[in-house]
Amino acid sequence: MAESLSIARGRYVKYEDGTSEAPYDILKKIAYHFHISIDLLLSVDVRKIDVQDLINLENNRLILPIQVDQNGNDSIEIVTEKVKAGYLTGYSDPEYIESLQQISLPFLGSGKHRGFPVEGDSMPPHEDGSIIVGRYVEHIGQIQDSRTYILITKNQGMVYKRLNKNKKNALVLESDNRFYPNYEVKFSEILEIWEYQCNIGRTDSKQPVTEMESLKEILLELKREVQDLKFRG
Repeated sequence: MAESLSIARGRYVKYEDGTSEAPYDILKKIAYHFHISIDLLLSVDVRKIDVQDLINLENNRLILPIQVDQNGNDSIEIVTEKVKAGYLTGYSDPEYIESLQQISLPFLGSGKHRGFPVEGDSMPPHEDGSIIVGRYVEHIGQIQDSRTYILITKNQGMVYKRLNKNKKNALVLESDNRFYPNYEVKFSEILEIWEYQCNIGRTDSKQPVTEMESLKEILLELKREVQDLKFRG
């Protein structure tokens, strides 16, 4: 480890046993080596972590294999349609995560983010082929009704749905496209949850006008006609 940090072994031992504090540039290198962010490095004893596995911490927090840049900042991995099939087996594999494309979106703020592909037409206006960027949910208690989430599940794979209801042992999910019925997913089936943060679309096609929007246009037109009649009168 000392060699990878380009420092003397004695100096590294002092950092490890706590007799000396590592400067920021060393913390950045250690975070980069273990594929974790600096804030996680400072709150967890990485000597006890096997980065080949997901590890349960207090409050059900999970350590994820992630990518960080040389400044210790999180990179956003993009799970494209091409590599989507491998995510169910590779989500806890640092080598798989390292192979994913990476982008940076500074406006997203704190938290761990990852991008996932949208499939089908169940969640308009997000079109098939676009990317949903989600923030990792560390604890099931953080999810809220009516918000949308990407769920990685054992049986149904990767799904993007709106949370209809948080039941005792399951989540009731719904699609914004009412053609699709609601359904339940048990907590035991869920591998990861990511809360919607933004959408990266691939087209600029105009969205279809809804019935409510059509009614609004009709009312506005009637209002204009009434005002015009008053003006003429």
